Amino acid sequence: MSSASADPTTPAEPTTAERPRILSGMQPTSDSLHLGNYLGALVNWVGLQEEFDAYYFVADLHALTVPTDPEVLRRRTRITAAQFIAGGVDPERSSVFVQSHLHEHPALGWVMGCLTAFGEASRMTQFKDKTSKGQNANVGLFTYPMLMAADILMYDAAYVPVGEDQRQHLEITRDLALRFNQRFGDGLVVPEPYILKEGAKIMDLTEPTSKMSGSTSPEKGLILLSDEPGRIAKKIRAAVTDTDGEVRYDPDAKAGVSNLLVIHSILSGRRIEEIERDFVGRGYGDLKKEVAEIVVTALEPFQTRMAELLGDPAELDRIVARGAERAHEVARRTVARVYDRMGLLPPVPRADRV
Repeated sequence: MSSASADPTTPAEPTTAERPRILSGMQPTSDSLHLGNYLGALVNWVGLQEEFDAYYFVADLHALTVPTDPEVLRRRTRITAAQFIAGGVDPERSSVFVQSHLHEHPALGWVMGCLTAFGEASRMTQFKDKTSKGQNANVGLFTYPMLMAADILMYDAAYVPVGEDQRQHLEITRDLALRFNQRFGDGLVVPEPYILKEGAKIMDLTEPTSKMSGSTSPEKGLILLSDEPGRIAKKIRAAVTDTDGEVRYDPDAKAGVSNLLVIHSILSGRRIEEIERDFVGRGYGDLKKEVAEIVVTALEPFQTRMAELLGDPAELDRIVARGAERAHEVARRTVARVYDRMGLLPPVPRADRV
């Protein structure tokens, strides 16, 4: 049983829930998630609810590492939360919340920063990659992995669903948990990676050798989850393929065609080999038409539910507030436990103050 109902000022050991915990999040960096987010993450998140005690959050504090208009950030935060739920995350079974609603995240992030050596932080590839591409570096971008570590360690997560591009951040999280436990006694769960299946990697429609990305792909290369059906079909019709005309899965030689086959396979539930047989003697035009129809059909209930949620922002805010309350039951105990291990004085309960 969880110890969340005990006195929050009394530190407690990490406990094993009836189901192991898993945690993941996404930044609200655009006005819509894209098909890569959906097939590469959300679909997996939905399935993980069956096996794990799941915590899914909108990482709005991480979004502050780049300049963002306040009203835009508020809008995008609600959109991202709505799209989690529209994609099948059940807020009755999973805690869906906004990162900034829990002050424990930056509090534990500071602790993680104090456990990290400067040289160790300097070697993180995301900071180096972004600054090499001209992004103006700030301290928040530099310490991003420490806050990410806090996000994960806060909930005693046994597993973290990650792609290969996030493996380094999970490794430093594990290192920091082990370092804390060695110095101060076991107080943090060391998480294991839950590697997402490779087949769910969706590529840019205009540059199919690059992953579909809300920050680097051009608008024509993205299928946004909010795109109207006609716009989706237009983007898929314009997707880059090749000149030989054969519908065949070969990521190295036929990246564009292979990407379309992956999208078809995931959304239709059919094996790629079976789809290839269906298109023997048929061209790319037929493939693009069929993929567009499948994508539009798959996203129709998603878009309907998303519109309902965004049409009632007060109810959406209540949903994420309930998620934050559930998350806070775990988060406050973790921070109390960490603070106690490190020798920080506990606050005097209000009732005992003179």
